[in-house]
Amino acid sequence: MANSFSKEERVAFEDILEGFQDLLVLSRHVSVYNTNQTEMARTNDTIWRPMPYIAQSIDSTPGTSISSSYQNMTQLSVPSTIGFSKTVPFTMTTLDLRDALQENRFGESAKQKLASDINVAIMNTAAAQGTLVVPIGAAAGDYDDVSLCDTIMNEQGVPDYDRFLGLSSRDYNGLAGNLSQASRSFGNAKSDKAYERNFVGMVAGFDTYKFDYANRIGVAAGSSITIATNGSQADFVPQATSTSVGGQINVDNRYQSVVVSSTTGIVAGDAFTIDGVEAVHHITKASTGQLKTYRVLSVTNGTTMVISPPIIGATNSPTDAELQYKNVEVVTESATAAITFLNTGASAINVFWQKDSLEILPGRYAIPADAGTAVMRATTDQGVELVMQKFYDIDSMTIKYRLDTLFGVVNKQPEMSGILIFNQ
Repeated sequence: MANSFSKEERVAFEDILEGFQDLLVLSRHVSVYNTNQTEMARTNDTIWRPMPYIAQSIDSTPGTSISSSYQNMTQLSVPSTIGFSKTVPFTMTTLDLRDALQENRFGESAKQKLASDINVAIMNTAAAQGTLVVPIGAAAGDYDDVSLCDTIMNEQGVPDYDRFLGLSSRDYNGLAGNLSQASRSFGNAKSDKAYERNFVGMVAGFDTYKFDYANRIGVAAGSSITIATNGSQADFVPQATSTSVGGQINVDNRYQSVVVSSTTGIVAGDAFTIDGVEAVHHITKASTGQLKTYRVLSVTNGTTMVISPPIIGATNSPTDAELQYKNVEVVTESATAAITFLNTGASAINVFWQKDSLEILPGRYAIPADAGTAVMRATTDQGVELVMQKFYDIDSMTIKYRLDTLFGVVNKQPEMSGILIFNQ
């Protein structure tokens, strides 16, 4: 006969789920896409999610034909994979169960770890793939630091709502220290909270959160590296599909393989700008006057690396897709444009993003209910499922427990997320 959960265990599981949901800080501030699990099983747990369209407008006068001005629209998409399968297994003997609190302690520890796994996966994705880079020369300390994140987003047309900023403990506390001194006389709510609770809250349009862990970025070791911006390399052509031996396949347009003078010293995560290549507003296509920031995704060989975002200059007989997704103005074309690295000092990576840029894909296990194992499952408000299983081994008088969760994380639009790094 299958094992069954006691009432005490069910109450414990409900408490675990409640705490698990409370700990999912980051998943509440990214978009969620619930997939059809049957279809996901048939597609190796991968689904292509659409990026937002960017339309182009033209001048039109009534009575004048625009028959030659109709444009083709290119729908770009990115692969999203349910690739994280996390579990916390533990055992208890019948001697351990004499102390009922032990089970609760194990459950508490398990939920903290699984919630941390989800938060870390989201943070890792934002830290590794966010392409809006804001380097600060000094330590964290005032409003201007965060306002620069707001500025770079506004200049490039990122929606001005649902913006979030996750700061390492040291950088968050540095900002709180500044706020606590904003008014020397107490009674200012913002200053009082910063002083009494080390609380920052909303700053420059961002809801801020403190991380007790944070990724780090090292010192860029590449030097005197150049890249050609006077040819096709600066005119990446976005395409929805590509034709291969097997027919048409979708294309991931978030990345571009580029050739540089040397990749010596370059590592994944490095941030840089290119002389003469300025960012544009994604809707108006007007130059911001500021150099576009890039991230290194991987190094292929001694002269080739993969970067994000691609360089879409739309300068030489551009296609409709190039005009639609143009993201830079190549002000000065050069065969040897200098690359300037932005991560000049080792630092914690603080991440900022617009909600629609990051997405979590909840998964689901199909666990048989009649295989001799007791199973309970529940779903958080974000759609993330937590499964608890219990099995009793009569030979050893040992009870096996495991808590599981299945999910995926994707950065659909790296140009709507970025990193804030201090001491550069």
